[in-house]
Amino acid sequence: MASNDQNQNLHLVSRVGIIGAGVSGIAAAKQLSSYGPVVFEATDSIGGVWKHCSYSSTKLQTPRCDFEFSDYPWPDRDNSSFPSYLEVLDYLHGYAKHFDVLKYVKLNSKVVEIRYVGDKHDQATPSRPGEYGSLLGGHPVWEVAVQTSSHNEQNTVQWYAFELLVVCVGKYGDIPRIPTNNWNNNSKSGPEVFSGKVMHSIDYSKLDKEAARSLLKGKKVVIVGYKKSGIDLAKECAEANQGPEGQACTMVIRTLHWTVPSYWIWGLPFFLFYSTRSSQFLHQRPNQSFLRTLLCLFLSPLRRIISKFIESYLLWKQPLVKYGLKPDHPFVEDYASCQMAILPENFFAEADKGKIQFKRASKWWFWNGGIEFEDNTKLEADIVLLATGYDGNKKLQSLLPQPFSSLVLDSTGIMPLYRGTIHPLIPNMAFVGYIESISNLQTAELRCKWLGRLAGEKFKLPSIEKMLEQIEEEVQIMKRTTRFYKRHCISTFSINHSDGICQEMGSNPWRKSNWLLEAISPYSSQDYYEKEH
Repeated sequence: MASNDQNQNLHLVSRVGIIGAGVSGIAAAKQLSSYGPVVFEATDSIGGVWKHCSYSSTKLQTPRCDFEFSDYPWPDRDNSSFPSYLEVLDYLHGYAKHFDVLKYVKLNSKVVEIRYVGDKHDQATPSRPGEYGSLLGGHPVWEVAVQTSSHNEQNTVQWYAFELLVVCVGKYGDIPRIPTNNWNNNSKSGPEVFSGKVMHSIDYSKLDKEAARSLLKGKKVVIVGYKKSGIDLAKECAEANQGPEGQACTMVIRTLHWTVPSYWIWGLPFFLFYSTRSSQFLHQRPNQSFLRTLLCLFLSPLRRIISKFIESYLLWKQPLVKYGLKPDHPFVEDYASCQMAILPENFFAEADKGKIQFKRASKWWFWNGGIEFEDNTKLEADIVLLATGYDGNKKLQSLLPQPFSSLVLDSTGIMPLYRGTIHPLIPNMAFVGYIESISNLQTAELRCKWLGRLAGEKFKLPSIEKMLEQIEEEVQIMKRTTRFYKRHCISTFSINHSDGICQEMGSNPWRKSNWLLEAISPYSSQDYYEKEH
């Protein structure tokens, strides 16, 4: 319980609090602007991972038109090139300024503690058994301790109270995932025995371009990881080591994933295969009828043919077999788990020059001169860069109080969120940015619109039991589609997911102007644009 002093200093400045000012946070602030929300951002800038986890070479993995808010198009949205992270940041700042969202944001304000106080009011405003209840019930449910910092003042902690708390801290950044299981069994195999430098990608991203180049130039670099951050790191390392004096960079790979050079497959646009209503008709979706389940079973050979068709192009276009980089699983499993990575230009050209090398290994550990593998081979290194991702679950669990932190993950390891936003067992709290799709911005914005209408009681949630059943349906679909289901990716049924959201909001889920476009045209954020009333 908060002390009397804390209660006396409690700030009741808004009914709605938002944690995080990345893409999801500013989208939530815009959609909840009628409540004058307070957005707490721990750093000195909005932008989230685009500001704090990007390298100098980081680019968006999609064209501009696939990463934009429905009511704020890119100035040059028809430009087919992928914008740099600086262009993405400019776009996000432009959106926040255009809709006057920045006035809600408190920078350098880190949430250090959250307390649930809703039990004080449960008897006064009881909800019916089995129902979630109103998001804005007229009394504070959460108390939030916020540590503010500035160059001129000492850190201070202030307490705020909110009826609704929207968590937008995301899966990435802040807490790096360190693969300590590789060396835990041997106290002499950790980074302390290594004479070189060990750095996680989050620390590398804090370096400016010249400092990063200086770190890598002329060094034997080992990069652990083969997802987007690791691939971009390898390309930067190769560019820093051009010429005869340059050293090779080695990528240590545990799990292979399919890489894609562009969004064209044998001359056909990629969206035709997965991003249209007709293409997603081939895939399973939640709450489908028995007849549709039989139809999906009947169409399963066609799904495999499409995946093989894409794989054939990727194997023809890229030297995956030459470098032992062909995954054992079908392409559709990577797409269904949002793990498809777009390659930077000339990546394999650098590999052909010997500047990027590859080593498959499931286990490795340190020795004085580098790292060693389970096949008893050793790799010399001056620097080991860990592109091993982030522990988003740990970040969230450390933020929430008990018993809610223990409810963050269900028995499958997935965060159970209805419509990707509401945890049925955590009251008056919403989560944005925790499900993934081919366009995370579009996914976040539509769910923020849904959240805004839910907060305004334009519709009611189903019972807790029904919400849990819906979540379980989605989990089972993901399990049947990909072995990497724990990422909570909805790419193969994203249109169906959005249909359900539109129906609950009272909007027409079919957003195109005619049935032909519904069948063959990809869905984008522009399809969900609605004029403000």
